[in-house]
Amino acid sequence: MAYLVLSNGVAFEGKRIGAPGDSIGELVFTTGVVGYLETLTDPSYAGQIVMQTFPLIGNYGVIEEDFEGEPAVKGYVVRELCDTPSNFRSQYPLDQFLKAKNIPGICGVDTRQLTRILRDEGIMNAVICDRIPADLTPVKTYKIQNAVATVSHKETLNFPAIGEAKYRITVIDYGEKRNIVRSLQQRGCDVTVVPHDTTAAAILASGTDGVLLSNGPGDPKENPFEIEQIRQLLGAVPVFGICLGHQLTALAMGGDTVKLPYGHRGANQPVKDLFGSRTYITTQNHGYAVVAESLGEAAVVNYINANDGSVEGVRYPTKRCFTVQFHPEACAGPHDTSFLFDRFLSMIGGDN
Repeated sequence: MAYLVLSNGVAFEGKRIGAPGDSIGELVFTTGVVGYLETLTDPSYAGQIVMQTFPLIGNYGVIEEDFEGEPAVKGYVVRELCDTPSNFRSQYPLDQFLKAKNIPGICGVDTRQLTRILRDEGIMNAVICDRIPADLTPVKTYKIQNAVATVSHKETLNFPAIGEAKYRITVIDYGEKRNIVRSLQQRGCDVTVVPHDTTAAAILASGTDGVLLSNGPGDPKENPFEIEQIRQLLGAVPVFGICLGHQLTALAMGGDTVKLPYGHRGANQPVKDLFGSRTYITTQNHGYAVVAESLGEAAVVNYINANDGSVEGVRYPTKRCFTVQFHPEACAGPHDTSFLFDRFLSMIGGDN
């Protein structure tokens, strides 16, 4: 027996899965039907307890080839955990993975009711525990801190192009997903992944053809050093920002960000192209958004969320930069917006 206790005092009884021990985190929900492995290994979930709204999780087991990075989640919540996976690629059950990665979890709880609570009251902290605590102060006061520094690689990594090398791209790692690098390699890019605290001067001195600002966890405003380095890169080299990289770029350009009530997490977020006729279905994982009214004349908002109207993409034409809040590298999909990598390389090649 185990409990999921929210910071407002509401408790859910369930069955312990994964690693033993209590764990406090920010409880968030994600709506993906598939892709639980990519979710669990996405560094952008650092400090958070992740709840899956889809009721059956683990049915295709664990496939290490599909990992996006090292797990940084604080806990895992599901309605039903499959302990007999069936897939020709499966290597072992999901519960074994949770134990090996020291991720506490709970199953058998009403995830529909939990989702309603978070949608009505907003994201809140929670604890996975064996006994309901008498004092919820540690849960209420928990805060995600130093998230980017926690998940970013500490050393520079190099990945060769697949096929003929056309460009040299630097990825600043705020919590990058492996498929970002793969997407660039497949398009003929030699990719260098550098730590979050790499200076703009060092990046420009390397002779890179372009810079990609990766996804990552936490409040974007807690990264003043990273924001200043982006400010120095803008206009000096073509830049493409994804998710946290999108938010940090807006801050570097004098804009503002705000925390959303419950964020956008899942593989079914609709994004409208303001300069075209299409609405794309995208994968997203973020709790903060760029404030459209805060952006100056140098910025052009070109994508918005079709559900709530929040900013999903911005172009900075005079700076040779564009950014998106969603994930064009999405794995396990959808792949509707993977063309943005081609657009980035076209910009490096001289197109606006």
